[in-house]
Amino acid sequence: MIATSTRPLLQVKDLCVDYLTDRGPVRAVDRVSLEVNKGEFLGIVGESGCGKSTLLFAIARLLSAPAEISSGEVWFTGHDMVSMDEDELRHLRWRDYSVVMQSAMNALNPVMTIAEQLADAVGAHQRMPPSQLRARSKELMRLVGIDPEHLHSYPHQLSGGMRQRAMIAMALALTPDLVIMDEPTSALDVVAQRSLMLKIKQLQREFGFATIFVTHDMSLVSHFSDRLAVMYAGQVVEIGPTRDVFAAPKHPYTVGLMRSFPSISGPRQPLAGIAGSPPDLGHPPSGCRFHPRCPQVFERCSKEEPDFYTREQDLVRCFLFDR
Repeated sequence: MIATSTRPLLQVKDLCVDYLTDRGPVRAVDRVSLEVNKGEFLGIVGESGCGKSTLLFAIARLLSAPAEISSGEVWFTGHDMVSMDEDELRHLRWRDYSVVMQSAMNALNPVMTIAEQLADAVGAHQRMPPSQLRARSKELMRLVGIDPEHLHSYPHQLSGGMRQRAMIAMALALTPDLVIMDEPTSALDVVAQRSLMLKIKQLQREFGFATIFVTHDMSLVSHFSDRLAVMYAGQVVEIGPTRDVFAAPKHPYTVGLMRSFPSISGPRQPLAGIAGSPPDLGHPPSGCRFHPRCPQVFERCSKEEPDFYTREQDLVRCFLFDR
């Protein structure tokens, strides 16, 4: 199967991921479908435990036991990612797609310098003379705003923001088509967060790679993503252009998320949390998974599971939009 210019860079179709436990399988990702086009920035948001990171690890084929893909498809540049074995995946990782983990301190090898780790990432896919590799490593460090002198530093000698930037440098070493980021700013202060996000957007415009960015910080994706997917209890409940979702959120859960963080524009409004807690994915509620917490619940919500409905440019999983 050969990718064409009209086909999305990444297609995820009805993807399901289970965690195998003594009580039976727990479905952490339930029939998720989405697409990412070349050069696009897709943000994925939701409460902790809603399946965001599990979805990313499934797309990147980095799941480990007891998690497994139970059904569904993941197509990347025409490759069937679900059916590929480790040897086949090794040729794609870092070269065609790369992953920036949530905690750079844990993702980087503590006993290797940044230069050695960059050399490992590049050397796994192409042979490069030492002089050329040094020049490439320095170029990558400058790209992410780090003095090349830090190539000889160990991870513990760098600040949190510098470690995250070093991870991004490694992710871009072979100019991949897709960079997958799992909350890379979660351990940083707000100034470092914005600095890192501006650098990511600058690099994306410069190199044209697509980005999937998982976060629980709504303010970050509001400024930097092109499209936004909202997850709840393992499912995508709303997806659409970021500006449209923020301007007119449709799913009651999305509305609740919007009201739970402050806005620096418009009239002052009190913050309001979402009542209740996310469900136990081992025993999800019947019907719509959000209905026990939904302020607009009605009888049908607890009995039937809603499908996606199209409203303007959004897809929303809610019976309120079933005409």
